[in-house]
Amino acid sequence: MIDTRVAVIGAGQAGLSAGYHLHRAGLSAEAGFVMLDRSPGPGGAWQFRWPSLTLSTVNGVHDLPGMPFTDTLGNEPPESIAAADAVPRYYRQYEERFELHVRRPVTVTVVCDREPRFRVEAGETVIMAEGLINATGTWEKPFVPHYDGAETFTGRQLHTKDFSTAEEFAGKHVVVVGGGISAVQLLDEISRVTTTTWVTRREPVFRDTEFDRDAGRTAVAMVEERVRAGLPPGSVVSVTGLLLTPSLAAARERGALERRPMFSAITADSVVWADGSSQHADVILWATGFRSALDHLAPLRLRGHGGGIVMDGRLATRVAANHRVHLLGYGPSASTIGANRAGRAAVTELLETLS
Repeated sequence: MIDTRVAVIGAGQAGLSAGYHLHRAGLSAEAGFVMLDRSPGPGGAWQFRWPSLTLSTVNGVHDLPGMPFTDTLGNEPPESIAAADAVPRYYRQYEERFELHVRRPVTVTVVCDREPRFRVEAGETVIMAEGLINATGTWEKPFVPHYDGAETFTGRQLHTKDFSTAEEFAGKHVVVVGGGISAVQLLDEISRVTTTTWVTRREPVFRDTEFDRDAGRTAVAMVEERVRAGLPPGSVVSVTGLLLTPSLAAARERGALERRPMFSAITADSVVWADGSSQHADVILWATGFRSALDHLAPLRLRGHGGGIVMDGRLATRVAANHRVHLLGYGPSASTIGANRAGRAAVTELLETLS
């Protein structure tokens, strides 16, 4: 059994930000705080991204506090650097510089409140902690909506989490479902090698200019309102819209961004709309996002009647029903725009509570 002051679950951007601020607050690794991560190595979800996602196409890699990302890059052009290589390398060097001593691979299965401490169970390892910062993100919980007939489809269905290369779909018709950043990035790639159909629930909104810092914070604040009200968190991109990059502009020119509304059913070899029209499909790619990976926190009974968790605190990282618990990567801090500031706020407020 390990006794510590704060347990941090998850070592992606938000978790590392929390670790940095715990370190800055004078807590030492192990005795002061323990960091746990289920991945085999540093990098959070970045280490699992598809190979063609480069630093020129990724939707921004924000600096961790105290160490700029550019410090870990060489002189190669961004379009030649795979995000799945560069970001994990950055995180590894960051962990080493600030002596965060992340324990991995460790999968937390359950957290129970044994007031005044939490019991964190991870296989044979048990950690007793006064406070909890959960930063498990969403990568381990891909979301695929249910549609009638999906189980009868004889082609291939996959989520963006399982995407590797566009070339594997050559000669097949691919239906891409979803209106987020990953959806349009993969639609762009796949439409270069084969035919595609793009399907979304809502009409996509594109913008022609980069999001500046103030606009980004405004978008984060709009998502924050939902979690303060105890509603399920929405995505930041649902507020910001999609940046029409030169690559996406080219995709639009070749007709790849001609969007259709959501179909109502799936057959053995097609998707079918409510008006009876259909589209043959060999592959359905579900770019339908993720949900917060919080199953291990179920014994804490954090969810409220609104379907989400009521959050409070300066940046809405603190669970209103239990101030010894902070959630990073939930709601506004799920965006890289807000993760660093949220890590600092969570540590400051949690240590105030514990003192």
